Amino acid sequence: MKVLVIGSGGREHALVWALKRNSARPVKLFCAPGNAGIAELARCIPVSATDAKGLTAFCEREDIALTMVGPEVPLAAGIVDEFEARGMRIVGPGRAAARLEGSKAFAKEFMSRHQIPTARYRIASSRDEAEIILASGEFGDANAPVVVKADGLAAGKGVVVARSRSEAQQAVDDLMTGADGGSRILIEETLVGREASLLLFSDGRDFRLMPAARDHKRIGENDTGPNTGGMGTITDPGVLDQATLDVAIKRIIEPTLQGARADGYPFRGILFIGLMLTSDGPQVLEYNVRFGDPETQAILVRLESDLVEVFEGICDQRLAELEVKWSNQSSACIVLAAAGYPGKAETGARIDGLEQARQHDNVALFHAATSRAGDGSWTTAGGRVLGVTATGATLETALSRAYAAVDEIHWEGMQYRRDIGRPEAPQAASGS
Repeated sequence: MKVLVIGSGGREHALVWALKRNSARPVKLFCAPGNAGIAELARCIPVSATDAKGLTAFCEREDIALTMVGPEVPLAAGIVDEFEARGMRIVGPGRAAARLEGSKAFAKEFMSRHQIPTARYRIASSRDEAEIILASGEFGDANAPVVVKADGLAAGKGVVVARSRSEAQQAVDDLMTGADGGSRILIEETLVGREASLLLFSDGRDFRLMPAARDHKRIGENDTGPNTGGMGTITDPGVLDQATLDVAIKRIIEPTLQGARADGYPFRGILFIGLMLTSDGPQVLEYNVRFGDPETQAILVRLESDLVEVFEGICDQRLAELEVKWSNQSSACIVLAAAGYPGKAETGARIDGLEQARQHDNVALFHAATSRAGDGSWTTAGGRVLGVTATGATLETALSRAYAAVDEIHWEGMQYRRDIGRPEAPQAASGS
């Protein structure tokens, strides 16, 4: 069976790894465009993740049986619709459902329409309109925190938690002039609590949950500095207790899937729900319509079921027949980033210690941005370079194993957080 994974980061490496490890039948794996680490497990195809025409042509030529889409940009652009129009099986939502991530304004209006708990919000289409909203007092006085979000895709960096109205206005200016933010801005109340990421497989009718995760977005320890795509993730029973999960299923997951069906775009694929666990119960910070990165690394190392079978169940609308099994362990992923990230990353640095790190038990190394030099050595090729991921009977064990492997790896300017998985203090935030 031939399977294509679309994308080129640590998420896609984890997907390829899980597809290869857990499949009960022979699987030939391809990745477009992939990366140097993925190339050890799959044949990498030099076709962009956003080149729908090139990807469909490759799948027809190579007789690909199943395609999995990693990143959000091709989903928002309608790649699933392109594949399905040609009768090809592909995992991911169509363009209509992908708007749940592609437009934060669309998502908030969807939640409002279907009575899904989320922060109060207003939408501004200009700086003047945003200034009027901020001055109205609707979200508190001039010293109250407020959340400012770009409407469009912004690679996990389109959110600012402003501590004052002057900071909020500066955020409006910055996001409205950003390349990816779009021309609309959302202004929201802050939600206070602890964050959690809840992912699930959905075939449009039924769903299967993944282990709840907690991400660490900011570049600096103690959650300081600018937002990133993610600096580390854990999965552990302490992230989300069963009572809160039951509330989230009843008040958020089921209404979301029912709402998408009612609106005419049943959600098929991977749904990622960013939650704030407030004193009033879980509320939605954001929807993503694909696997998270680095959440995928920490989640998939616990998967015991055949991932190909799960993906086929999504395509064939038979998730109800499948039991998706997970280990009862905890997991931790530590992201190693290049100097300069999340700004302009320094690339081309020689990476040492990967072979030594690979020898550690219960550890997997997922490449996000690496290259191979002519002498076979590894070099950095982007901002987030590696995800060092480990499992253990407890979170403390998983973290200890992951950091022990991190200690083996070195390159000039390497940066990472040393506080991943520490008990999280309540946050005043709203999405990432």
